[in-house]
Formats: sequence, C-alpha cells, structure tokens
Amino acid sequence: MSASPDPTPYPLDHLAMRGKDADAALVLRDATLSWKDLRTRIARLAGWLAAQVPERGARVATWAAKGELTCLMPLAAARAGLVHVPINPLLKRAQVQHILHDSGASLLLGTAARIGSLEEGDVPAGCLTLAEPQVLLDAQDADPVEALSQAHPDDLCAILYTSGSTGQPKGVMLSHANLWLGAVSVAQYLGMARDDVTLAVLPLSFDYGQSQLLSTWYAGGSVVPLDYLTPRDVTKACARHGITTLAAVPPLWVQLTGVDWPQDAIGSMRRLTNSGGALTRDLVHDLRTIFPATRLFPMYGLTEAFRSTFLDPDLVDRHPTSMGRAIPFAEILVIGEDGQIASEGELVHCGPLVAQGYWQDEERTRRRFRPAPEASEYGGLAVWSGDNVRRAEDGLLYFVGRDDAMIKSAGNRISPQEIEDAAVATGLAEEAVAIGVPDAKLGDAIHLVVRGSGDEDALRSALRRELPNFMQPAVIRWVDTMPLNPNGKIDRARLKRDAS
Repeated sequence: MSASPDPTPYPLDHLAMRGKDADAALVLRDATLSWKDLRTRIARLAGWLAAQVPERGARVATWAAKGELTCLMPLAAARAGLVHVPINPLLKRAQVQHILHDSGASLLLGTAARIGSLEEGDVPAGCLTLAEPQVLLDAQDADPVEALSQAHPDDLCAILYTSGSTGQPKGVMLSHANLWLGAVSVAQYLGMARDDVTLAVLPLSFDYGQSQLLSTWYAGGSVVPLDYLTPRDVTKACARHGITTLAAVPPLWVQLTGVDWPQDAIGSMRRLTNSGGALTRDLVHDLRTIFPATRLFPMYGLTEAFRSTFLDPDLVDRHPTSMGRAIPFAEILVIGEDGQIASEGELVHCGPLVAQGYWQDEERTRRRFRPAPEASEYGGLAVWSGDNVRRAEDGLLYFVGRDDAMIKSAGNRISPQEIEDAAVATGLAEEAVAIGVPDAKLGDAIHLVVRGSGDEDALRSALRRELPNFMQPAVIRWVDTMPLNPNGKIDRARLKRDAS
C-alpha cells in the first residue's frame, strides 16, 4: 500500500475491480468465489435488484446471517442505484419493524425463518419480502448490470441503524464517498495487501463489520465470513483458512484470550484490530502474550464517521490505553466548553468521513452534526461525538467517558472508565461496568457491575487504595456474564435499567 492514500472517492461498487481475476475474494461454507466470480455475481444480483425495484434511491433491506447475499449486497445495491439497509440478524421483530418502516424499505431479503417471524403490519405497504435462497437462485438468471455505477460520490449509499440499546434504532446515512474513503483509510494504515485473508466475525450491519469487509476488498484481499457460536469456532477458522486479519470488540477479545490457540492459527496472523470499547492493560498483555509477532491496532470509531483514530502498534506496549491519533482523511479536534481547542474536552470529528446525518430525523441530526469548530482545516459539518477525551503532550488521545454517561455524584463529574479500569487492575474483576443510579442525596450513586472473583471485601479494599472517596461504589453487583447488545458490546443501558 502507498504511504499516502488516494483521496479520490468512487462509487462503492468500483471495489469489485480491486482484485485479480483468479484470486479468492469470498470464502463461503460451500464455495470460494474468485474475484472474477465476485464481479459476475455482483453484476447479476444488481440486475435482479434493478428489475425488482426500478426506483433509483429506493431502500432495500437485508436481514440474514453472513453469507453470499449479505456480503454482495453493499456493492450490488450500489451498482443498481439503490440504498442498502443491512439489519443485524440478532435484532428482534419490534426493532426490525421500526427499521423497515423508518427507512421506507421497498424490498426485504432475508432468511425464511426471520421473515416468518414478522407479523401483520411489520412490513411497510408495498414492501416485497423474499427468502435468501430464492433470491440467489433467481439472480443467476438475471440480466447483469456490467457497467460500473456512475453515482456521484456524495449520493446516499447505505443507511446503518444503530443497535437501539437506548430508544429506537436510528439510521446513519452514509454516502459512497464515506464508505469508499473509509475503506481506503483503514486498508492503508493497517497495511493490507492482496494476499491478506480477513475473518469477518463482526455483524455486517455494524460500521466496524462493514469496514472488515470493504477495507479487505479495497486491498484486493479475501474475506471469510463467519457466524460463530463459541470462541473455539474462531480459533478453528483462523487455523483452517490461514487468517491474517482479525477484528473484534473487547467482550469477544476477553472470550478469545480465555481459550487455547493452536500454533497454526497464530502463525499466519499479521494484525488484530479492536474497536467498540477500550482495551484494558490486562487484555493488551494477554493478546501480546498469545500473539507476540502480531501487530495490534487499538481503534476508536463512530458510526457517524465510520472510523476516527488508531494507535500505532509500535506504541501499544508503552501506551496500552491510548486511542492513538487521527486516521487518514480524519481531522480530530478536542474542544472545551468555550468552543476552543483544549487538552481535555469533547472529541469532534471533521472531514470527508463524516456521514450525512440521521435518516428522517432532523432534530437528532442538528444535535450531533454541527458546524466544525473555527480551528478546523476542513470546515463544513462535523460530528460532535459526545465523548470526552484527553490529548497528551505527545499528541496521543485518551478516552475519558461519554458526556451522557458521566456520573455526577456529590457535585463531582466522574468518568466510569476510570472506576472500571481501577476495578480490572486489581485482578479481582475480569470485566467491570460503572453506572450512575439516581440518588436523592448524591444525585447519582455509583453502582459497579463486576464479572470476577466474587470477593467483595477484597475488591472494596483495593478500590479504597486506588480511588478517592467520592469515586467509591455504593453498590457492587457480581454477575456470571455481562449482557451484550446485538453488536457484541456490553449492554450498559440494560445494566442501568436492572440497577434502577
């Protein structure tokens, strides 16, 4: 990869031209598609889609497990001039009903069981629903759309709905340019190449999941989609396919570091990437122990801007909790309450990776997508993340906490992250989540949810040594497992509901 990525955005389906004809592009359970096969199937699927939904810009949704359909749809929908709405296969009927109606979907493609779970009124009037096997069969005989899309890079390409852990899911509008430049940026700083093989374990409805697919294809590499049941399914797949790239979120990394890794699953691994939450020092240590020769990339991202920062692997051992610095095409500013550059404040993302707002939600769009600060070189609209960060003297960024998750107790603003890190550092907690629960005297009382030893006296004693009195938890609740949301992250909203 070149040291300076090409800043020219193209329509997303042009990614289908990145690989060599005979090389593998997509490794499915029962078949391997070469790049030539991939191009043929995208063209035929695009032709089939255009025949079903001739209105350009119409929304087409997929609700299925990882496979040929869900992997090809981002490019085939773009080729057909349609807007793809990928739905997380783990979502339930009520959330899917909201997404279909909110997006105004004209077509829903999914597994028969999922479609069969929908009830009368769940699907918008005029929305056609079709089962995945029949779609792939019919697409084989469709007239292909061979010509590459001529869409403008700023045209809407996809709507990615958030998991909906708080309130109804909201749709983030992504352009061709957003997705293309996101793929270019990630492939460049990860140093991906044509001989890379990525194990796609993350949901393709998740911005991080889309990135594992699109950045690999931008590099001309190969993707192996996997819906795993156990961590051992992941280790076996890594060994079987000679995986070079594995992306995950912290709860999955915790599971993966708890199993034995065969040498043939480690030897080919070039890079590990993390987003969706900060890595702890212990987790970094465990990953470095299992994969001593593998480059570890901690990253921070927003669905509203696809990806924002990464930490150079050479700095991980010295700065294991840092978010790093801005990725290519991103300008990351730290803005204080006075609207000026500060050492600690709100992370503001400026530049061409910024999404187009929330679908049909002007109020939320106005709150999150606002004019860039005066100090911005890009200008235009920026994503005001709501995340508080600190920039150290060396320029590295550190996560402090979400503004709406900060605990306000006895007049103090407290970062949950600081309490959680202290709890895990004791060695008595494998995972920890600190939440604020309304309290008549304190404003918020600190509740600490912990997966670990169960030795509360020892944990409280250790926390008293490390944290000031106003940061001590009023309640410690032990759990066997942390609840996860559909994107694999710890479901903080559910923990807060359970504590209220």
